[in-house]
Formats: sequence, C-alpha cells, structure tokens
Amino acid sequence: MAQTAQLRRIEVAENEAQRVFALQREAHLRNPYPSLGERIERLRILERILLDNTAAIAEAIDADFGHRATEETLLLEVFTCVDGIRHTIKHLPRWMRPERRPVSILFATGASRVIPQPKGVVGIISPWNYPLLLTVSPLTSVLAAGNRAMVKMASNSQHLCRLLAEKVRAAFPEELVAILPGIRAQDFSTLPYDHLIFTGSADAGRTVMRAAAENLTPVTLELGGKSPTIVCDDFDIEEAASRILYGKLINAGQTCLAPDYLFLPEGARDRFVDAARRIVPQRYPDTNDRSYTSIIDERSYRRLRATLEDAQQKGATAVPLVPGATFNDELRKFPPHLVLDPTPEMTILQEEIFGPLLPVKTYRDLDEVVAYVNAHDRPLGLYIFTHDRTREEKVLFATLSGGVTVNNVMLHVAQHDLPFGGIGASGMGQYHGREGFLEFSKLRPVFTNPRVSMLHLFYPPYTPRHRRILDLLLRWKR
Repeated sequence: MAQTAQLRRIEVAENEAQRVFALQREAHLRNPYPSLGERIERLRILERILLDNTAAIAEAIDADFGHRATEETLLLEVFTCVDGIRHTIKHLPRWMRPERRPVSILFATGASRVIPQPKGVVGIISPWNYPLLLTVSPLTSVLAAGNRAMVKMASNSQHLCRLLAEKVRAAFPEELVAILPGIRAQDFSTLPYDHLIFTGSADAGRTVMRAAAENLTPVTLELGGKSPTIVCDDFDIEEAASRILYGKLINAGQTCLAPDYLFLPEGARDRFVDAARRIVPQRYPDTNDRSYTSIIDERSYRRLRATLEDAQQKGATAVPLVPGATFNDELRKFPPHLVLDPTPEMTILQEEIFGPLLPVKTYRDLDEVVAYVNAHDRPLGLYIFTHDRTREEKVLFATLSGGVTVNNVMLHVAQHDLPFGGIGASGMGQYHGREGFLEFSKLRPVFTNPRVSMLHLFYPPYTPRHRRILDLLLRWKR
C-alpha cells in the first residue's frame, strides 16, 4: 500500500510539472516579447518577496541546515539577491536595446541589427548550499530576459522551498513563475524547456545534460570543483590567512567556490598554521555556537569524517584550528582543520571537499603550481595572492578557470557586472548581470536589405566581368 501511494504521489508531481510547463509555453506564445515595463515590474515583485519575508527566509534556511547563522543568510543570500535585482533593473533598458552591426560592402546602404528576444520557458534546478541565492539569481536573469520560469529546489531545502512556493504563488501567476515542491529531478529535467540551468555536482550535471539532450535543450551548468588558492612570497601571510579562512569557513565550507586546496611558498607553511590558529578561534570560539554552520545532512557529515580519517591514515597531519572543539554528531558540527602534507592518493585531493577542511601544499617555484593546476580539471574559481603584476599575469594566462579573485577569495561572484560560470568539469555557460540576460536570450540577427544593392551584379550566367568584379572586391581594403 505504501509503495502504491508513493507511486501515485510521483505520478501526480510529474503530471503537475507537465501541466505547468504547458501553461507557461502557451502563455509565452501569447506574449512572446514582454515590454521593459512588464519585466521591471516582475523584478520588483521578486525583490518585494525577499524584503517582506527576510526573517522567514532565514528561519527556513536555518531549519534546513539544522543550524545556520541568520547573518550569513542575510549577507550571502538575501542582500546579494536584492543587490543583483537592483543592478538588473538599473541596466535592463540598455541591455534590451537592439544593437546595430556593420554591414558588408556589398550592402553598404542596408542595415544589420541584433535583437535579444526571450527564449520561452526556462527550467531552474537549484542546490541546497545557497538555496536562495542559487534560485533567485538565475531567476533574476531569466525574468529580465523576458522568459517564464519553472523551479525545482533541492530535497534538502524543503522548508525554504515550501515558503518560496507559497510566496511566489501569491505574487506571480503560475504561467509566469512556478516553484514545484516534491518533484523529482528526472521528471523535471526531461521537459522540453527552451533553456535549462542546473547548479550542483558534476555527476548530477551529466545526468541533467543527457536528459536535456533528448530535447536539444540548451543548458547552463554550474558544477563546482577543486578551486586552488595560491599565496606568493610577496604577500603578507597573516593577511592572506585572514581572508582565505573567512571564505573557507563561511557556511562551514559548503560553498562551490570555497578554496579547496592551498599552495604556500616553502618556509611559509608554519607561519600560516600559526596565523590560522590565532584567527579561527577568535571568529569561532565555540563551533557549537550559532555563528558556525552545521553540515547539511548525516551523509555529508559522515563523508567529511571519512575524508579526514583517510588523509590521516595515509600520512597527512590534521591541525584542528579551534582548541577543545569536538565533533558534534547530533548537531553535525564539524570543527575546522588544516590538513598538511596531502598526497595524490588521498580523497581530500581527489574530490571536492565541500566542508571545513583545507589541505595545504608547498611549492618552490610558481611553475610547479601552474603545472599542478593544469594537470587537473579546470576549477570554478582560482585565487592568487600577490602584489606582483608579473606573477599575477603568469597564473592568469597560463591557467584557465571559471573566475578569478586576486588577493582574496570568491569575491568575483559578488560583482554583478562580471559573468559567473565554469568551464569543462566546473560547468558551461554563464550568468549574472548582462551575461545572464544574454544567456537566457536568443540574440536574433536581422538584416534589412537596401533599396539598391550590388548583388544583381553577381547574377548568372557568369562571364569574365564577374571575375573582374570579384578580383576588385578581394583587393579592396576597408
């Protein structure tokens, strides 16, 4: 009986997704090009949902994690979303404007332009680690581009999902925006969207991409990876430690852009360890306190415990950074550690960590670092600390990653006019700001033929005159 009831619920959810998709597709065909005013109004409604429900949003995310500080949710998610919406509203009139393009010499009095037009219905699959940001940020770009959106949130974000679904349902018609609680990823991603954006693991991203391929649906994939952090010997170690550890330990390291491993110059490791031991206890004197986030679920908590044990068993040195802190299995509080002397066979250097563990490697020459980074999958983020422009450019132009922050970590993601996206194993496509508007738009080329052109000079049958004209055109320099 229980299995029958579960199958019925799955069937209902699947049918609901198909119903909403058909509704949105029909609505798009009725209004395929929403005006600037319509789009701005939609964005203002989205902004108002966030501002009117800030406390409830923070409480829902806290409940989903087991514990996360309200301040982290307000800064990293609510503010960033609201700031992104306001940036979009400010610049949207310019983004929507058709762009004139040069024409060929044969059509000198003609006109070429590119019109950004809505694609239609966009599917958004968001993860649990920043559930508000990674739902609302792509939704902002989708609405700015004039599309309609269906949203599937992670199963670990059900408190927030139900809250947002209720608030969105009250503010938007479901033919425009719909958040669908309880739907399975395979039922959601197989719909024939006009675009699909997924944020999550690389393995899940491959599954989503295969499903999208059946409908030739274009995809944007944000997949994370092992983001390297490089400190050069001209940068102050204490300051580097302060900035790196802030980025690493917010959300207890459960950040796709978090520094995943650290390269320090030989001779600087002990100074970094000493600095970390001073800095982290000042920020998190008690890891059971409200300022330190829980690991999202039991499975992830156990995976991190196994990762640390694997490194220790294979010869690495674990350095706890908060004196007296212990693993709290009930609250899933995982104390922060540095892991010294990691080796390639350790899990910690093979898989994305997604937790408060930071492996530390040392190097003699920057070429070693570049070679190591290039020998692995291209990461979502890369961070270099140096005041030397030559070193900075060496790393920038000898490697490739999704994005870069110089002399800090992760902050490029908070710049609304910079595109955000991975490459290779860390993803494809990009959004935020103007690039997000373009990602979810069809850049439609339009050529208006001139009243008088030279094309008639090339009508057949061909004669020596045609060759003389072509020879002249080939020698012509504009």
